[in-house]
Amino acid sequence: MQSAFKHLALGSAVFLTALGAQAQSSVSVYGLLDLSMGSTKAPGGSSVKTVDSGKMTTSYFGFGGKEALGGGLSAVFKLESFMRAHTGAQGRFDGDTAFARSANVGLSHTDYGTMTFGRNTTALFVSTLMYNAFGDSFGYSPSIRHYFTSGTTTGDTGWSDSFAYASPTFGGVRFGLAGANKNSGSTVSNGGNWSANVGYGAGPVSASLVIQRVKKDGATPVADTRTTQLGGSYDFGVVKAFAQYGEVENLSTPNTYKISGLGARIPIGAGALLAQWGQISPESGADRKTLSLGYVHALSKRTELYAVGMNDKVEGLSSGSGYSLGIRHRF
Repeated sequence: MQSAFKHLALGSAVFLTALGAQAQSSVSVYGLLDLSMGSTKAPGGSSVKTVDSGKMTTSYFGFGGKEALGGGLSAVFKLESFMRAHTGAQGRFDGDTAFARSANVGLSHTDYGTMTFGRNTTALFVSTLMYNAFGDSFGYSPSIRHYFTSGTTTGDTGWSDSFAYASPTFGGVRFGLAGANKNSGSTVSNGGNWSANVGYGAGPVSASLVIQRVKKDGATPVADTRTTQLGGSYDFGVVKAFAQYGEVENLSTPNTYKISGLGARIPIGAGALLAQWGQISPESGADRKTLSLGYVHALSKRTELYAVGMNDKVEGLSSGSGYSLGIRHRF
């Protein structure tokens, strides 16, 4: 009997130890679905009525995890895939990679920050979405459209074959470094990328400065561009104001683009009014001015309805426009 109790105690200890080890590790499944009905007219183009995915936020799903290793150190990973929810297709477009949003693994320490390797989201994209009223909307944010879909900055919102370091916050200040290596013999890259960023956030004030140099992308040839962006916001309570200014130097063309943006988010009950204006002023070429207005209404912490309209004017072309009525759900 005593032997049986010993075996039972030993088995219980092993079982509790296993439970403790499991408690130190976590994996989650998450994502976002954004679907809408509306109309889009590109500057100089014709109006097209569609059902769309990702007009306010690109639809995606992901897996993320963290394992505590002791002494404040943890192993972390992310695997995140874009999708077109209106058709069920994977990626943002045909040919997009399976985990184009993120695919990385690394180490994180409470005192020393986080270093990840693989495919990492760029600091420029994060800064651009943080300091405009429409966030990461490729459909309606003038800031996102002007930096990432208007032929100014080269390089995707995420870099493959990259490393990214993000510091802890020191008295509201944080900084980061990132780089993407050239693949030896690759036909889709002709150099390496790097970026550096510093930010501040305390109370109602937030600001960031990002500098990045791009020589590598998923296309050949890749224009060599250098982008500098300063962004900031101030939350007055009754309104949150946003401002951005950036310059993109295309060293291959050569040409320089000055990109400005002003915006506001005004809380109203369970929703908010959104307004964002932006302008591209190139050294050579046509100016572009974009204004978006919208309203988002929260049905819960995870589900929102939205109505948005946009005017998009390129000098010398008929005005572009668009509107969407949609739903955005996080899970």
